[in-house]
Amino acid sequence: MQAVATQVNKLTALAVQRKKKPGLYNDGGGLYLQISPNGTKSWIFRFKSNGRTRYMGLGSFITVSLIDARKAALECRKLKQQGVDPIDNRKGLRAEAKLSAAKAMTFDKCRDAYIDVQSHAWKNKKHHDQWTNSLTTHASPVIGHLSVQDINVELVEKVLMPIWSTKTETAKRVQGRIESILDWAKIKGYRKGENPARWKGHLDQVLPAPSKLQKVRHHSSLLYPELPGFMIKLRERSDIAAKALEFVILTAARTNEVLGATWDEIELDRRVWTLPAERMKVPREHRVPLSEPAIAILTHLQALKFGEFVFPGAREGKPH
Repeated sequence: MQAVATQVNKLTALAVQRKKKPGLYNDGGGLYLQISPNGTKSWIFRFKSNGRTRYMGLGSFITVSLIDARKAALECRKLKQQGVDPIDNRKGLRAEAKLSAAKAMTFDKCRDAYIDVQSHAWKNKKHHDQWTNSLTTHASPVIGHLSVQDINVELVEKVLMPIWSTKTETAKRVQGRIESILDWAKIKGYRKGENPARWKGHLDQVLPAPSKLQKVRHHSSLLYPELPGFMIKLRERSDIAAKALEFVILTAARTNEVLGATWDEIELDRRVWTLPAERMKVPREHRVPLSEPAIAILTHLQALKFGEFVFPGAREGKPH
């Protein structure tokens, strides 16, 4: 017993206090006082694991006393006796603590954090609203208040099932957005395990493939010879929707481009409509020459103008 006792507790508190020269000073049992070249003192535990030497920091000399450092080294030796690597054990404990703290990180909080980060890279500002609105409408009532760690396949299925057959395109977007948020949550350390919102190997086992669902039947296209008659009937209507549709036909623009048109994009005197790059599918500024009928629509709407949108919606500050 005497021989074993001499292998530990080699240092004294006074000696530790006085030592200044950089290097390692052995207290025994794997515990060392380390003095860095700039004079900083700290405690380390040195041990072998799978044939390689590892160094585990036990804290600064300022905050960890010699007695506490010896207690920490003793715990490390006990772990070694049990075949446990002390460093790996500490990493595991920290991961568990982080995961436990993440219980307060709900899906809605992760949603907001993810959208806030990604929105800086989105070229179209509408993506922010689309992500927020679709997830708030369909996902939040079911999983919004839950910890992201607790979300499983059954819960994701509960979100998607009501709209999977009736609003398949929307459901697929919601599924992809939930998947992205849960992937982000895993990278951030808020959850562990497989992503339950992933299609292959997860949702494909409980939901029918979108390709097998009944296809949406779109309205047939209007034949060119029928267009003049259609335009006459369209001009008989005075509502905003009719004016917007006529403007779509006259400018050959996309519906969302027309509905999002603002008065500061219109130059009536130059007879041109300039769409900024951020509103275009291809992120380049686009100029549309305005014909006489298009100018007539704009002149009519300008007389009734209220708000920034050319084709205002029922809600103030919103397009049609």
